[in-house]
Amino acid sequence: MIKQAIIPLAGLGTRLLPLTSVLPKELLPINGKPNLEYILEECLEAGVRQFIFIISKEKISIKKYFFNDSFYKKVIKKKKDKRIIEEFRKIKKYQKMIKFVYQNKPKGTGDAVLRCEKFIKNKFFLMLLPDDLIIKKNCTKEMIKLHNKTKGSIIATKRVDKKTVSRWGILSIRNKNKNYFQINDVIEKPSIKKAPSNYAIIGRYILPSNIFDEIKKLKPGQGGEIHITDAIRNLILNGSNFFGNIFRGKYLDCGTINGYIQSSIQIFRGN
Repeated sequence: MIKQAIIPLAGLGTRLLPLTSVLPKELLPINGKPNLEYILEECLEAGVRQFIFIISKEKISIKKYFFNDSFYKKVIKKKKDKRIIEEFRKIKKYQKMIKFVYQNKPKGTGDAVLRCEKFIKNKFFLMLLPDDLIIKKNCTKEMIKLHNKTKGSIIATKRVDKKTVSRWGILSIRNKNKNYFQINDVIEKPSIKKAPSNYAIIGRYILPSNIFDEIKKLKPGQGGEIHITDAIRNLILNGSNFFGNIFRGKYLDCGTINGYIQSSIQIFRGN
């Protein structure tokens, strides 16, 4: 069973400035609830019971959001508001499940994941990127179901317009079924001519624990960062089984101003 999820939260969120100058992007409200809570709820419904948050000293407010008991107790003592009491109960439930790891310099997703190695107890674990919300269907639950069927690693994917492939990590595929396929390779932001497909990576992964050893072999790439996709690619090319899960939910990009606004509107309307 997949019980642990790594959630990288240390990024500065510059694409969402000026909003993120005062509030982490993961705490920006979408229909009255922080973006991050949608991710947690998706995971809880799928059976995940431990979350490893990767934060930086600039994102310490994320820790405060989940561990601010004195404030809640003070407010509840004065108001006895049922909604606030229920919110506090929910936060207390999360407290038992969350561990924090620090990444104070932007060294990439590979470096972030490697910092969590000592906490991972099983052969496989989840990694979720909070910029990507998937509504209507539980993508994490679908991925775990596919993992149980294939016994392999899983990457969430969706088809994108061929004209936009250079914006995405693109998968080379084989043995396509209705809702999944086997992955031959991962190509980061290829040109239209060189793209092996138009199936793009979305920020949901089930990864094997031996990826830590693969990350340790990597040298910093573009921008001096270590990228998790390089480690994934090396594992695939060395024979590890990775499958693309063509999820059935609706994808929302919360990582830009326009995407954040559109996501808020669609969730509010229930679209």
